[in-house]
Amino acid sequence: MWNLTGKKRPPFAETPSDGQESVWDYPRPPSLRPDPRRVEVKSDGRLIASSNRTVRICETASPPTFYIPPEDVNRDLLSALDSSSYCEWKGTASYWGLQSKPGAGPVGWSYARPRHPFVKITDYVSFYPGRVECHVDGERVRPQPGGFYGGWITDEIIGPFKGEPGTGHW
Repeated sequence: MWNLTGKKRPPFAETPSDGQESVWDYPRPPSLRPDPRRVEVKSDGRLIASSNRTVRICETASPPTFYIPPEDVNRDLLSALDSSSYCEWKGTASYWGLQSKPGAGPVGWSYARPRHPFVKITDYVSFYPGRVECHVDGERVRPQPGGFYGGWITDEIIGPFKGEPGTGHW
């Protein structure tokens, strides 16, 4: 079904420099990678999450998403939303909004019952860096293009990325 699976970088992909990763080297299906760097998520100066025990999910064509263990997320600042979506790899996602901004829409998501082999991220939360302030080791994360995807772009990640105009066929 997929032509681009991380086994061969397409000719339009940027070439990584030392210390960089190309999203075109990530596999499909996605991989889980433990990440010990400090990840912080904030909104209006309030710390929503802080962890150095995250899991990155890396998938061809997309910046990685960081999933934060539930015990490192301040759920008192979040409210469960009555919406969901389905990922062909991970299963059904549930969405989270900010208690301080009811009706503003989702800022994060989680999987209560992810499909195998993603059970490691059960109840872990990932956040949209375009909707809340996300940092990896002090670097401010930039959001993945488009409104749906939640990839985290840092200086080490190069594309082009799914979500940009003309990438619907990736």
